[in-house]
Amino acid sequence: MFYIYIMGFPNFKNKKDDSVYTPSQYMAYKKRIGKYPKFKAPIGVIFCYNKELFEFILKNHKTTKAKGSYSNMILLNETKSQIAVIKLSVGSPLAAKRMEELIAFGVKKFISIGTAGSLQKKISIGDLVVCEKAIRDEGVSHHYLKPSKYSYPSKTMIAKIKKSLGNTKYFSGSTWTIDAPYRETISEIKKYQKDKVLTVEMEASALFAVGQYRNVDVGAIFTISDSHAGLQWIPKSHSKKTKKSLEILYKVANDVLLN
Repeated sequence: MFYIYIMGFPNFKNKKDDSVYTPSQYMAYKKRIGKYPKFKAPIGVIFCYNKELFEFILKNHKTTKAKGSYSNMILLNETKSQIAVIKLSVGSPLAAKRMEELIAFGVKKFISIGTAGSLQKKISIGDLVVCEKAIRDEGVSHHYLKPSKYSYPSKTMIAKIKKSLGNTKYFSGSTWTIDAPYRETISEIKKYQKDKVLTVEMEASALFAVGQYRNVDVGAIFTISDSHAGLQWIPKSHSKKTKKSLEILYKVANDVLLN
């Protein structure tokens, strides 16, 4: 007799009961041990994953270290500390964790700005992409939402991003979020190319899921740093076009969160 074991994700189905501890409890713990943020919660937070962009912000804008908080978090003086920027490592788990904690702190708006790989030949290095939905090929989102192919950003946030971009050229569509960048296979890329998926990256679907679960506004905008469109990897993260486009995304994120 043969037994076929089909494992879904997450392993434990119907996760409807309460968590053993919450982001609010974690933040309360940080307060008890003296590591709670020593500033008023900003109205919005920009998630930044690029070291060069973070250094650009520090060099070209007046900022204040977010005391009592995370080591790579700054408040933007020109916004009267209403906007914060946090530098994160790439990947869904850390981004989602930080987002949960910041929501518990009182933040209601988030924009993720970063780089992505192009899946379509028409989208080139340095091009801008507004993410309208994300394929959930990472682990985090499945612990927040019921099974589905996509997770979605805030409609309000997407509308504001497009308005802020104005006449700037950009593409708009879906992304493929995956936790395993070294397992992006040719067969998957071919499938997503046919489905008109624009990009591949590592955070969007998880952040959208957390945003939907916690009822906060989340958006994501990318610039292209590498291409898979020809079924091979062409890296250009060092490109001046990529760096310039990241600076544009930063300005857009600021504008959207302030307005």
